[in-house]
Amino acid sequence: MDFAFDARTEELRARLLAFMDEYVYPAEAVAHEQRAGLDSPWENVPVVEELKAEARRQGLWNLFLPDSEHGAGLTNLQYAPLAEIMGRSPQIAPTVTNCAAPDTGNMEVLAQFGDEAQKKQWLQPLLAGEIRSAFAMTEPEVASSDATNITTHIERDGDEYVVTGRKWYISGAMHPDCNIFIVMGKTDPDGADIRRQQSMVLVPRDTPGVTVKRAMQVFGYEDHYHGGHAEVVFDHARVPVSNLIGEEGGGFAIAQARLGPGRIHHCMRLIGMAERAIELMCRRAVSRDAFGKSLARQGVVQNWIADARVAVEQLRLLVLKTAWMMDTVGNRGAHTEIQAIKIATPRTVVGVLDRAIQLYGAGGVSQDFPLAELYAGARTLMIADGPDEVHQRSLARRELKKYL
Repeated sequence: MDFAFDARTEELRARLLAFMDEYVYPAEAVAHEQRAGLDSPWENVPVVEELKAEARRQGLWNLFLPDSEHGAGLTNLQYAPLAEIMGRSPQIAPTVTNCAAPDTGNMEVLAQFGDEAQKKQWLQPLLAGEIRSAFAMTEPEVASSDATNITTHIERDGDEYVVTGRKWYISGAMHPDCNIFIVMGKTDPDGADIRRQQSMVLVPRDTPGVTVKRAMQVFGYEDHYHGGHAEVVFDHARVPVSNLIGEEGGGFAIAQARLGPGRIHHCMRLIGMAERAIELMCRRAVSRDAFGKSLARQGVVQNWIADARVAVEQLRLLVLKTAWMMDTVGNRGAHTEIQAIKIATPRTVVGVLDRAIQLYGAGGVSQDFPLAELYAGARTLMIADGPDEVHQRSLARRELKKYL
């Protein structure tokens, strides 16, 4: 593995770093003020919409999609340092570059599994940033970390599918521009193969029987920029059979294909969050005095900063190795590495953020600094896309299999 970034990656890094300094970081406070003045917290924030146009003008758009026909055509290894940079401002930077979840995963699904009509109707507007989307898999009544537990029914009735079920923490569903749901449910609940019971269908938001009931909070945050996390009810919502993605029984496999890139993208951004935390720790340490000397001269603070730097460097190497393996041997071949980063990265970054919050005292848990919101996002990723324990169980089985 070559640790040097190639010329294209370096060029995009330079442009993205300049974009962050000139536009994104200054927009954080502006966006907060503008949102407070909106009639609804889910309305589009003017400064964010302005930055979307600027990012697109600068060619910093759809960087996540390896498909050169629809996206930037970057490999995972090329995208990793770019996602890390965007992770330093996770509420704004991914959104304004059209690299924010859940739209990224949904675009990947449509690009890989959608037919030409589905791509024209839904993928093209998503790529252009004209609409937003949501991925409806998680359910409150079952352990959704095991996707075979999903209970939503997708029943065929003539030329239509009838969708009935209740979902929650459906990211993006509160956004006013969220026009389409990718819904996972069971078309063959009694099938012999439990991984062939599920299918995915496209359900437009304005379909009769679709109700977005409420926004779910995460440690009190509603994640406005990404469109929130909603509870959604599908009550005999009817869609054409042509809205099926792929084939009946292919939903589980599509979900796994979607989650692999999603997991590494989250980990890439988490490293950026940790870098932002280290920067804030250092700035705080050199600017504050306690007990007769600066915090930067306190041994415990020095230990926190040193440990954070070591941890982040270790994580970055593991994530880059995983990206390289995904590019060279495919997602399946990198399965162990993907699980490893999904276990290691959120928990480590949570620890870095926790120390940064401690260093800021009361300010660390306030809205005056980004640390509390960063912590909420990082802690959530110990659950999202499969909780740590599920990945540990699977990874341990792979290791033990060598000796059985």
